[in-house]
Amino acid sequence: MKNKIYFAATVLGLGVSSAIFAQNEIDALRYSQHTYGGTARFTAMGGAFGALGGDFSSLSTNPAGIGIYRKSEFTFTPSFFSQRTTSKFKGNSLDDYKYNVNFSNAGLVLSYYEPETKPAWKGISFGFGYNRLNNFHNRISMSGKNSSNSLLDLYIADAQGNGTDTSSMDPFSTQLALYSGSIFSDTSTGIYYHHMQGTYGQEQSKSVTTSGSMGETVFSLGGNYNDKLYLGATIGIPHIRYHESSSYTETADTNALNGFQSFELNQDSRTTGVGFNLKFGMIYKPIDWIRVGGAIHTPSYFEMHDDWSSDMTTRFSSGSYSSESPTGLYDYSLVTPMRTIGSLGFVIKKMGLIGIDYEFVDYPSATLRSSKYKYINENKAIRNKYVEGSNIRFGTEWRLQPLSIRAGMAYYSSPFKQNGAGSRIDYSAGIGFREENFFLDFAFVLSQASENYYFYDASITSPSMNDSKSSRILMTLGFKF
Repeated sequence: MKNKIYFAATVLGLGVSSAIFAQNEIDALRYSQHTYGGTARFTAMGGAFGALGGDFSSLSTNPAGIGIYRKSEFTFTPSFFSQRTTSKFKGNSLDDYKYNVNFSNAGLVLSYYEPETKPAWKGISFGFGYNRLNNFHNRISMSGKNSSNSLLDLYIADAQGNGTDTSSMDPFSTQLALYSGSIFSDTSTGIYYHHMQGTYGQEQSKSVTTSGSMGETVFSLGGNYNDKLYLGATIGIPHIRYHESSSYTETADTNALNGFQSFELNQDSRTTGVGFNLKFGMIYKPIDWIRVGGAIHTPSYFEMHDDWSSDMTTRFSSGSYSSESPTGLYDYSLVTPMRTIGSLGFVIKKMGLIGIDYEFVDYPSATLRSSKYKYINENKAIRNKYVEGSNIRFGTEWRLQPLSIRAGMAYYSSPFKQNGAGSRIDYSAGIGFREENFFLDFAFVLSQASENYYFYDASITSPSMNDSKSSRILMTLGFKF
């Protein structure tokens, strides 16, 4: 026997309850973090091009790098991504994997350079194209026995607060649990709600699959003054595409009530967004072998759209019952943090390059906004949970004509105030082949990151500790003209 209860309505412009379901401080952080992609050369050197320039990817970090160009250039970079995530929850360890093929960069620079000009502006360049800023592809599997609490405890609290008014309960969670039979009411001595677990000790499992990316279309203009000072500016149009699908299951032990066996909650959400920002940068060469760079990125202003839905199935020994939510749709705005970058570059004759970048990111300044909902609690959570980020990138290149070898490292600090989870380290290496008007570059990046993932309210449950290792292989095909 299988009975289904459907909520077919599509909800437009949902109010407070649905806004809270979909947008919070976690979403604000996700779109505030950049792990720069771009060309294979840029990536192999850890992204440390803030004072070196001359690479299309620098248009998204320090746009003064476009002033280094002396010839026009076209680049295109396909990329292969793979990630393995190991979760540890309640003494149980699980691995899961995700793969993705994408393109990390496509760009065109048109450059004019006149070396014979008297001390003045010797060159001007315009650039247009795309750089990838983040990759959201991941798959996580987590499982363990919980002897102290259940997701249903949260639904009981919501139901108890609303009494017999089921229409005021959250349609994406509590209503599903009530109508599918995971929780029930007892009116014999008043309005009380209970769940079917009986006693704790149930197996909790969750799988989460995410996909999408964050990239930026750039329009940049830069100039070269006397081969000493390079200035540049970028108009950035970042765009977001994110999809998350999850399945959460609790399987009861032998003390469950009325033949209850398990319940499964499936959730699906999609986010798209388009934004706008400005970047300004400079590179100064005090002597031939040293370059000093600096850049400022304004906050990015996004117009965002979310849609989401969920369903729950509760299984008993006698059969199963299912309930489906409406579809939530919501438009809102997001302001991501300002960034500042300071850089040093060293040019060792025609033999090698060394680059060092320091990036400051004001994560607590991220802000959610809407004319329909004030996001007071969510923005307060952003201020209370996050700290300013300090990111360091280092890279080097050595030329053995026509071959170049490269290596780099990047460290992205944890944005969290209470613990160190959330930091990331990238190790990179690459090789390149360059002729006068053609180049082919390869890069490999190994990344390590960690996070604490909570199945539900962090105040009552412990986290799954997730460690991920990802790798990227990039190939850039370029032409100079």
